[in-house]
Amino acid sequence: MLARATPHAIADRLHSAAIHLLRRLRRTDEATGLSPARLSALSVVVFAGPRTLGELASIEQVRPPTMTHLVRGLEHQGLVRRESDEDDKRVARIRATHKGRQLLERGRQLRLKGLAERILHLNASDVAALEAAIPIIERLSAERRGTE
Repeated sequence: MLARATPHAIADRLHSAAIHLLRRLRRTDEATGLSPARLSALSVVVFAGPRTLGELASIEQVRPPTMTHLVRGLEHQGLVRRESDEDDKRVARIRATHKGRQLLERGRQLRLKGLAERILHLNASDVAALEAAIPIIERLSAERRGTE
């Protein structure tokens, strides 16, 4: 009987494969004209909705001054705007503009096209295995809530 890989060994291979795949797909991001950091911050605002600078800094795991600099650049490019919070006018939320959402969607479509082209070269059983793995990867990437 074959020995099964340990969870650590599986994690190591999955981590490495995911990073390599994302690096290859990220090459298409150059077409957006944004740095990876700006593109990532814009993605948060587009997909998660308006956020404060502090929330963005926390999500992106950068210091607030770094996020302030990134947001200023996005504002200068017309991709985000600051809006006063309806409940507390002292708080500003960063919201994506129509231009920002369009740019991010174009970038996403380029990534998806690149990934779909790679999948086209797989055999049917590999495609089926990949499709079957998606729900598992989604569960692994979901935030843990309580004791699930």
